[in-house]
Amino acid sequence: MTIGSHLDEFHGLPAFDFPGVGEEVPDASALPAPDSVAWRVAVDSYDSDEQWEEAFARFLAAVDTARVRALVVGAWSDVYDNAPDEVVGALVAARDRLPALRGLFVGDIVMEEAEISWITQGDLGPLLEAFPDLEEFGVRGGNGLVLPVLRHERLRRLTVESGGLPATVVRAVAASDLPALVDLDLWLGTSEYGGDCDVADLEPFFAGTRLPALERLALRNSEIQDAVCAALASAPVVARLKELDVSMGVLTDDGATALLTGQPLTHLAKLDLHHNYVSEALRKRLTETLEPAGVEVDTDPDDAEEDEDDGEVWRFVAVGE
Repeated sequence: MTIGSHLDEFHGLPAFDFPGVGEEVPDASALPAPDSVAWRVAVDSYDSDEQWEEAFARFLAAVDTARVRALVVGAWSDVYDNAPDEVVGALVAARDRLPALRGLFVGDIVMEEAEISWITQGDLGPLLEAFPDLEEFGVRGGNGLVLPVLRHERLRRLTVESGGLPATVVRAVAASDLPALVDLDLWLGTSEYGGDCDVADLEPFFAGTRLPALERLALRNSEIQDAVCAALASAPVVARLKELDVSMGVLTDDGATALLTGQPLTHLAKLDLHHNYVSEALRKRLTETLEPAGVEVDTDPDDAEEDEDDGEVWRFVAVGE
C-alpha cells in the first residue's frame, strides 16, 4: 500500500488547498473563513516555480492568519533531496501571526510527489518550541527526521507516519514530558527504510509512567509487530487505554496469541489489528472473546500478502517505500 491521497481533514477541520502559484488567489471574501478549514500550503515537489516559503508568504498576505486554527504543510521543492529547513524557518518566523494555531502537520505528501520513505525530513523541534499552544502535531516521513526530548504542556495528539522510524526519534518521544497527550500514533516501519528501533526503545510507553493522559496508543506498520504485542500483553499502560492499535504490520498468530492470552482487553473501546497475517481461526477467537464485552475489534487482513522463496516466507508492512 502507498499513500495516494492527501489529507481530507486535519484537526477536525476539512482540508483546503491554498491556491498555487499561477492560480488566481481570490479576495478574502471568496476564501473560506480562516478558522473553518485546515489550510494546506504546498508547491510542486519537482521543478517547482516557487519555493514553499514564497507560497507561505502569499498565504500570509491573503488570509487573516490570526484566526487560522490548523495548517498542513504539503510538498516543498525537491522533497526527495531537501530537508524542510526553510519551511521550519518560515513557520517559526510567523509564529506571532498565528496565535490561534492548534494543529500543524508537516509533510502531507503523496506517492506521486515522493514515496513516504523518500521524503527528506529534518529537525522539527523548533516548531514545537515556537508553538506552545499546539494541540495536534503530525509529520510524514522518517528519513532524516529529528524530534528533540522536550516538554510540551498542551499537545494532545502526536502522529509520526513513516516507512522506517529512526530509534532516535522513538527514544526522544519516549523521554519527552507530554502531560496532556491523549493520542500517540507511531508508524515504526522496517529496517530496510531506517526503522531501527526495538522493543526496548518502546519500554517507556509500555510502563505507562511518561504519558499520564494517554488513551490511545498506536504502535503500528512494523516488522516487529509480534514482539510489540508480546510486550503489550503484560504492559501496565494497556489497563488505562481506551484504544490499542497494532495494525498495518507483520502481525502473526504469535503476536495475536500473546495479546489474547495476556492481560484482559475487555475494557478497551477498540482493538485495531487490520492488515495482519493472523489465521482465520485466531481472528475468530479474538472477535468472539472481545466483542461480547463491547470491544470494537478490527481483524481484517486487508491487503496483507506474503511471498515464499525457497521455503522462506516474506511478509510486508502496509506502508514501506
